[in-house]
Amino acid sequence: MSDKLKVGILGATGMVGQRFISLLENHPWFEVVTVAASPRSAGKTYEEAVGDRWKMDTPMPEAVKKLVVYNVNEVEKVAATVDFVFSAVDMTKDEIKAIEEAYAKTETPVVSNNSAHRWTPDVPMMVPEINADHAEVIEFQKKRLGTERGFVAVKPNCSIQSYAPVLTAWMPFEPYEVIVSTYQAISGAGKTFKDWPEMLGNIIPYIGGEEEKSEKEPLRIWGKVDKENGVIVPAEGITITSQCIRVPVLNGHTATVFVKFRKNPTKEQLIEAMTSFKGAPQELGLPSAPKQFIQYLEEDNRPQVALDVDFEKGMGISVGRLREDSVYDWKFVGLSHNTVRGAAGGAVLCAELLKAKGYITKK
Repeated sequence: MSDKLKVGILGATGMVGQRFISLLENHPWFEVVTVAASPRSAGKTYEEAVGDRWKMDTPMPEAVKKLVVYNVNEVEKVAATVDFVFSAVDMTKDEIKAIEEAYAKTETPVVSNNSAHRWTPDVPMMVPEINADHAEVIEFQKKRLGTERGFVAVKPNCSIQSYAPVLTAWMPFEPYEVIVSTYQAISGAGKTFKDWPEMLGNIIPYIGGEEEKSEKEPLRIWGKVDKENGVIVPAEGITITSQCIRVPVLNGHTATVFVKFRKNPTKEQLIEAMTSFKGAPQELGLPSAPKQFIQYLEEDNRPQVALDVDFEKGMGISVGRLREDSVYDWKFVGLSHNTVRGAAGGAVLCAELLKAKGYITKK
């Protein structure tokens, strides 16, 4: 009998669900034993349910091919088979909130890629290198839910990963005003070029809901745990305005960022601060943690999606073109892998952190 934690994937047939399955193949701590999806996939093997819609560039792991897909709505049945679940379901926000809390109430921790619970005050929204301490709010959430071990934790939006970690590293210099434009890959919409041929040679200057997430979610990540009221209080004193654009790239969100500081850092200080920045995942040696969280590239034409998106197996952030600005103080270009660090990989790292801290255990 394996001593690995038994994992279920909710929404296993979609692109993020597939990314979870590919990332968890041979994971040292976690083993995928259950896959769940919509009623139309239930009862089929995973291989049959996905059919020709496997979107990863690595083959479907043999270990999951013959798993029979559960109906994700049969909460008790799915929960009985696992120690915890990753959630990547495709439903309305209200449906996602309800089903994730339903799983939590079966004493099954839920680590979610979805946005539905990102602003639930007692749900931690975590980039593990930045705000591992937000896990403390879980105890308050469990009281609300009436659970002993069940809870919901989420990871933030993929669009903020290419710049929020950099700004975090620069907090000693007191950034207070930020303009960011993100150039977002089509896999962020769960698509490939085969699914979305009209994106070839095209740019769409709108992604629903993305600009609000890009402006507000970093503030929650930088917030504090209010232990008196059992909630996360978002940070104040920094303003972000953004534009989010869909571009003809498969994987990789690029951001161009302009920053004003209250203090006056040098270029050398900024580079040193970001390249030496690390957090709990590096200190704890978590399996999915990048050794180098943020790299700085000196070449004028970097970072590039083609060259840099897979830095640290897609879990690292690449930064380049740091230079003084004539209107703002400094500007830079950041790049992150949107379905690895920005989605499934970020959630796996979050689960590793929660296991290391004792929040996720065997049932």
